[in-house]
Amino acid sequence: MTPSTPRALSAESGFSLIEVMVTTGILMVVSAVVMSGVLSMAQLNSTVTNRAQMFAGVRNATALLQQEVGQAGRVTLPGAATLSAAVAPGANTVNVSFSSNMFVGENVTIGTGDAAETVTVTAVGGGSITATFTSAHANNEPVSVRGAFSAGVIPPTVANGSTAWTLKIFGDINGTGSMVYVEYFCDIANGRLYRNQMAWDAMAKPATTVDQILVENVQPNPGNAPCFTYQTKTVSGTPYVIGVAITLTVQSQDKDSITQEYQKESKALLNVSPRNVFNAWQLASLDITNRVQPTPPQITNLLPAGQ
Repeated sequence: MTPSTPRALSAESGFSLIEVMVTTGILMVVSAVVMSGVLSMAQLNSTVTNRAQMFAGVRNATALLQQEVGQAGRVTLPGAATLSAAVAPGANTVNVSFSSNMFVGENVTIGTGDAAETVTVTAVGGGSITATFTSAHANNEPVSVRGAFSAGVIPPTVANGSTAWTLKIFGDINGTGSMVYVEYFCDIANGRLYRNQMAWDAMAKPATTVDQILVENVQPNPGNAPCFTYQTKTVSGTPYVIGVAITLTVQSQDKDSITQEYQKESKALLNVSPRNVFNAWQLASLDITNRVQPTPPQITNLLPAGQ
């Protein structure tokens, strides 16, 4: 018998050093590409977040401005007022269920329907008003105010009126039945937009504080355009602001992670109509003057700066 020849064993094989180095190099390149993409996505997300926060701030501010300018000039009473006693024709003082929100010079309507008349208040007491009545009115007849304030947006042409950087408005701005006076101050020097609200009959204007900051990082507008411009009409010497243009530019809080520059956003509302003042202007144009309410003296006292 011929002895069998032992089968030769195959040599154990593996990666050579060169193969390992090439593979490692490829993995490092792929990892670098992936890491670069992740970092770029993180920077892009930071840019988008930064811009979104900036845009939200200016959008909310202009939305509030648009709403409140639209409400400016609204005249109201905090409830349903009535006469508390009968009143005879002539200049008389009569008790009413309440006299809050009433002021000297206001046009007040007594009664309803064809028997109603509008009188001008010459004095206001605690629960009483004085006026000259043409007709007699019975106890419990309703007392109401109609129309709108001609200067719900304080015209820039009057003493201490609105300016290119300060918007002054008043009326039932918040729709609560209580009148307020509101100032918006665009402080470019310190990069802030302030909103200062107070009761319409406040004895003094509150000082400007950080609590009143509506937007920070406010920047000069393109071309140094003003924050507020006004469209004014005049009837019989009385100015009516029937349109307000609002322009606001803000800067992001942080620099863009990609460009290393601050981002800026400008928002412009070209013609916000104070509808109540617009209605007063239309009534005045039709010579319906008993629905055009004058500016209360309490508001006039609040107009000067630093009051």
